[in-house]
Amino acid sequence: MTRVVDVVRQLIAPLSRTRAFRTAGPIFLPPFERLLSALTGGTVQVSALLVPSLTLRTTGAKSGVTREVVLMYTPDGHGRAIVAGSNFAGDRHPAWSTNLLAHPDAEISVRGRRLAVHAILVTDEERDVVWARIERQWPGYRAYERASGRVVRLFRVQPVRELGRQEARPGR
Repeated sequence: MTRVVDVVRQLIAPLSRTRAFRTAGPIFLPPFERLLSALTGGTVQVSALLVPSLTLRTTGAKSGVTREVVLMYTPDGHGRAIVAGSNFAGDRHPAWSTNLLAHPDAEISVRGRRLAVHAILVTDEERDVVWARIERQWPGYRAYERASGRVVRLFRVQPVRELGRQEARPGR
């Protein structure tokens, strides 16, 4: 299975760096991820077929409303994860990254496990090392930062406690 995933990644990675993908991705992938999540009780994610993925639940920076988004993550040891606010190379930071700046305590779900987490913005001094780790998993991913014309926010997400197994929730 690992070999199949590696081959698929080699085929998909170059496509993910195209302008067409950066335009269509934000339109089609989130609704498709939500539909798949609803059908599988949150246990299957499209993005997880290619890269480690998690569902991040944040508190809205202005609204205070709980928001949910599926993100690629890079393992960072000791249960930590790195998430990048690439926003499909868009010129604006994704809302979830603004939410984490305002409310760094959040929740993630990974393969059905729910965890309370605390997010820390990666410092300027660490950025190159963190990007290198991300690109070992998904080569060329930093091109999103260059294409966006902004400094992509990188966060280390540190679990603080397990909340249990994710259960299928009505309306999700």
